[in-house]
Amino acid sequence: MSPAPTTPEPTGASYLAGRLLLAMPGMPDPRFAGAVVALCIHDANGALGIGIDTLLDGITLHPLLEDLGIDPGVAPDCGVLMGGPVESGRGFVLHSPEWVSPTDPDEAASLAVCDQWSLSASRDVLVAIAEGRGPAQWLVALGYAGWGAGQLDGEMRHHGWYAAQGRGRILFDTPAAERWNKAWKAEGIDPALLANVTGRA
Repeated sequence: MSPAPTTPEPTGASYLAGRLLLAMPGMPDPRFAGAVVALCIHDANGALGIGIDTLLDGITLHPLLEDLGIDPGVAPDCGVLMGGPVESGRGFVLHSPEWVSPTDPDEAASLAVCDQWSLSASRDVLVAIAEGRGPAQWLVALGYAGWGAGQLDGEMRHHGWYAAQGRGRILFDTPAAERWNKAWKAEGIDPALLANVTGRA
């Protein structure tokens, strides 16, 4: 049995994996201004998410595959996302959950984040995409956003992030530059009306 959360708010650690984190206006860290992060892990040890709002300049999938010794095959030469500032040379694939990584112990298994997406970081998902047998929907990113124990919870309490529903249509069917606005609107919120400072009681 899991321990009871230490806070009654729905933004407690056990509730955020599978959400889309939207940077609030006035986000104190300029690296995350206007950011949308697909949160994949959030527990007592910290959090890990993949940024989905910005494409890297001058980097597309085909050269990335070729650098890994993978024939691009039938994979489209699409843009690659700036997944975050941590380990910016490490690749991740966010994909529809019907595709599961092989159970080979030498390969990292796919992480089923929620019913909208999974996360894979092993080479086999890229090979599968290149060969046309990969997931139906996918995004490739370099790097990730990471938080230490309790760090994300603290940022959320200080007007840093809003936890939106993890909608697959925002992730896979919306252009990167439009995801922040579209995710707010899907929540029924006009981002133009959001204050960029926290109120004080």
